[in-house]
Amino acid sequence: MTEDADIRSTRESGFHPRTSQLTRDFRNFRGFSLPGTYAPGGAVADYWACRERLAVADLSALRKFEVLGPDAEALMTATLTSDVRRLAVGQVTYSTMCDEAGGMIGDGTLFRLGPDNFRWVGSADRDGDWLRRHTEALGLKVWIRPSTDRLHNLAVQGPKSREALKDVIWTPPAQPSLTELAWHRFTVGRVHGFDGRSVVVSRSGTTGELGYEVWCHPKDAVQVWDAIWDAGAPHGLAPLGLDALDMLRIEAGCIAAGAEFSQEIDPFEAGIGFTVALETKTDDFVGRDALLRRKENQERVLAGLVVEGDEAPAVGAPVMSGSVHVGAVTSAARSPVLKKTIALCRLDAAQGAPGTEVAVRSADGASGVPARVAALPFFDPDRKRLRA
Repeated sequence: MTEDADIRSTRESGFHPRTSQLTRDFRNFRGFSLPGTYAPGGAVADYWACRERLAVADLSALRKFEVLGPDAEALMTATLTSDVRRLAVGQVTYSTMCDEAGGMIGDGTLFRLGPDNFRWVGSADRDGDWLRRHTEALGLKVWIRPSTDRLHNLAVQGPKSREALKDVIWTPPAQPSLTELAWHRFTVGRVHGFDGRSVVVSRSGTTGELGYEVWCHPKDAVQVWDAIWDAGAPHGLAPLGLDALDMLRIEAGCIAAGAEFSQEIDPFEAGIGFTVALETKTDDFVGRDALLRRKENQERVLAGLVVEGDEAPAVGAPVMSGSVHVGAVTSAARSPVLKKTIALCRLDAAQGAPGTEVAVRSADGASGVPARVAALPFFDPDRKRLRA
């Protein structure tokens, strides 16, 4: 939230009547009360359900904004780093918003619902403020409507997710079926049949697994949860908390706001330079000139680290090359599937080659734990599971 925003109580998502029956461990996550862990075995048990079978997570705290009007495409083209004009109806793209200096305002996914109809899904309310600011500055005819309170969502992730959802999601003939849905595409349908609850299903997620996100109105959330829960039960469906989600996204090399990026960090430093279409995008956009300069003079990179020992280093722990401070840990976890301690870190570009030997300074500051720079993602580097 922005500093001048009205105070607002922590909210419960439409799925809370079901998640609250499964755990008492709730966290304030971006203004919503969401589960941290579920299983008696903690985050690791939640984690294995996603890696081996399928799991369902409440991600309703994501901020959603409807962007409509004759100049909607012009607005998103001017404020996002990706080439929005290439986005087809029914397609989703991952992109970033940057300020005039090239620093990241936020990251998120853009859905193209129609020629003049988009949906931005990000992590913060200020994304909408940024869009409104540029609508006014450019004199565009665009209506920006926050829809977080009218659109809650579940992540259904894991190798069995397609098998479980295919009999739940009904789609009309003009829409792709669940089994036809390609990576970063979405479909509009209903639960079980023509008379069922309305949903949008996108093939997206940050777990590194085959997976989907199911979007619905909060009033339909319990029915949508029940349908997915019943269909997933024969496949070993389990609920997934925030702690396990963090482990999964670190293995998948996915970044998080407040960890891998802030307004002082550009997309290249955050490891998502692929979202900046400097070569193919002919339209101007906010931060373009600064990003051109930053790309040519990149001082820091996002890198992976494999750290010796079983203990994950603290966020912010210095990364050392001999006695020289060359970076800092941004996220870390003990990887159950890799049986290694891994971390994401912001590193001096000269030290960013995979295999480079460094050390992570311990909490007492008196010693360094040996570590090795690794390519990202740590898990499924060819992303075959994600695109299965």
